[in-house]
Amino acid sequence: MKNEYLLKVYNDLLIRNKDEKEFLQAVYEVLSSLEKVIEKDSSYEKLGIIERMVEPDRQIMFRVPWVNDEGKVCVNRGYRIQFNNAIGPYKGGLRFHPSVNLSIIKFLGFEQVFKNSLTTLPMGGAKGGSDFDPKGKSDGEIMRFCQSFMQELQRHIGQFTDVPAGDIGVGAREIGYMFGQYKKIRNEFEGVLTGKGLAYGGSLIRPEATGYGLCYFASESLKVMRNDSFKGKKVVISGSGNVAIYAAYKAIELGASVIAMSDSKGYIYNEKGLNIDYIKEIKEVKRGRIEEYLQFDNNTEYQQGKVWTNIKCDIALPCATQNELELNDIKKLYDNGCFAVYEGANMPLTNDAVDFVIKNKMLYGPGKAANAGGVLTSGLEMTQNSLRMSWTKEEVDTKLEQLMRGIFHNCYETAKKYADEYDIKTGANIASFIKVAEAMKAYGIY
Repeated sequence: MKNEYLLKVYNDLLIRNKDEKEFLQAVYEVLSSLEKVIEKDSSYEKLGIIERMVEPDRQIMFRVPWVNDEGKVCVNRGYRIQFNNAIGPYKGGLRFHPSVNLSIIKFLGFEQVFKNSLTTLPMGGAKGGSDFDPKGKSDGEIMRFCQSFMQELQRHIGQFTDVPAGDIGVGAREIGYMFGQYKKIRNEFEGVLTGKGLAYGGSLIRPEATGYGLCYFASESLKVMRNDSFKGKKVVISGSGNVAIYAAYKAIELGASVIAMSDSKGYIYNEKGLNIDYIKEIKEVKRGRIEEYLQFDNNTEYQQGKVWTNIKCDIALPCATQNELELNDIKKLYDNGCFAVYEGANMPLTNDAVDFVIKNKMLYGPGKAANAGGVLTSGLEMTQNSLRMSWTKEEVDTKLEQLMRGIFHNCYETAKKYADEYDIKTGANIASFIKVAEAMKAYGIY
């Protein structure tokens, strides 16, 4: 990053947020892409657009007391970072995981601003969650935690203010408990949460949306940049949660073989392809470890460690967590024949890994673009709630596919204009930044 204005903004932020490494990484990744835009339009500096954009509108932290099954009072910390609502009400998921801290929630909220901008829907960016770990907890414990969490969160959200959704550790069960508590406290039935059950305002395709959307983005990228498709390709996916499972289903539907998937302990590998139905049962029904796949298929290998290590593949879909794919990992993938990486998780590649991808002209889908299908379909759920109607599965899926392919073209055309056609990172950052920045300029200093 050479631009003096951008460097000053980043260095000032570094002083104020020196311990927030994930947030600083996300900011650096965006700012380093904006130099050509900033140099062409001095109004961004004059109006302090960047300074305002990297500072959240508000940071909400609160205590969450709840009672476990033994009657012991437990206390967790809750967060909601409302980052920017220049183009619409705040929108972004809630994450329940022991790793959650202020830095991670801020990084996710910052990314969400740009991701939501790319969807073309009127949504601002936010993120929230807690360091509560749902794993190993009973339904009663999770219900009591969710009710306590919503007891505070309800003060800060609403269908025209802030509309949370699910994320890691927050699925249909947790959304249901929180929506029920919100409805009870506020005496209002409104679309204040997305990812709801179909019986009370949810949208078809929402559970599948991030994984499906990832493959729609990748499919358009393969078609436009390589005159190619998923057909006959070997795909490796990290993770085995919601995003990974539905990305696997869609990749197979489009003609690929998914040969490896993972969880936090290790990975399974079968050169002839995996049966995703087995993985879905293990993870969603049994809530078990991916190693249990060997009970279904003893021809599959299981190894501890990262899935990227020694597997030859064509396409990699990192769908687990931030910074899971480091420089050495991407070098191994490249050496083993991988020519495309599309991010199903938020910031799964480190910055130097992304630089390697772009330098070596690998096809690439940054998370803020490639995994926007989830929040995009959440936006469609908000629309259905406002209209008091439900669309069919085919209607939602068609809109999802059209919008995801549109996101690719927006990023691709912007990349060609400002950088290089393989630098989709810059294309995504600039395209999303301009929309938010122009809205902020229109409002004056606020």
